[in-house]
Amino acid sequence: MKYFFVLLILYFSFLIFNLSEANAVPMDSSRFKIESANVSITGGNKSSDSYKLSDTVGQLAAGQFSSNGYIVKAGFQYLFSIIPFRFSISNTNINFGELAPNSPVTGTTNLTVHFGNAGNYQVTAIENGPLKTQSGNVIPDTACNGGGYTCSESISNVWTSTTSYGFGYNVTGDDVPNDFIDNTFFRPFPDQATSESPVTIMANNNVRKNRQSTITFKTNISSIQPAGSYQTIISFVATPSY
Repeated sequence: MKYFFVLLILYFSFLIFNLSEANAVPMDSSRFKIESANVSITGGNKSSDSYKLSDTVGQLAAGQFSSNGYIVKAGFQYLFSIIPFRFSISNTNINFGELAPNSPVTGTTNLTVHFGNAGNYQVTAIENGPLKTQSGNVIPDTACNGGGYTCSESISNVWTSTTSYGFGYNVTGDDVPNDFIDNTFFRPFPDQATSESPVTIMANNNVRKNRQSTITFKTNISSIQPAGSYQTIISFVATPSY
């Protein structure tokens, strides 16, 4: 009997901004004194059936300002850029169970990104090494069908042959690479153990709410694959920016 597990480990990366001192707008006379960070006439959110608008009217210094070490975004139009960035994975333990030669097995998990409608993000992935046992037996990364249908860490290709062996993934859904034409196209993960770089599997320059993709993990073994418990770790890193 042949068993292995794929453990998915989730990491987060966040950007931290240090804000400089802000100057309020002073208003005073002999009888009163008012200090306000914003004097706005009609600023705020406006919408109809055909548009949505967030604006600032009357503020003295609306806009984005940056210098070494900080970014300041002043004005109602930047309200949504402070909506928290969230990243989730639906299943962090993929168990393929007992494997049989020339019988591909798959498992899936969903990645979800939630953010305001300003800024951009990317999600990258990398394996810490190929599927292997503690004794060192390895299920190699897939080359897909091979020949004219060979895939790589950056370009997917068709993997439908039951005599093409290895481990790889397919990704479908929002903001995924366009070389994944359908669910028959796969790639191998880049290998951290050989100093390969993580690959981007989701990205968008205009973040929307609830962006979701489905990753399908697949493996297929030959009749001479040694028995054992095979495992690896896939690391996903989600990074927002502005």
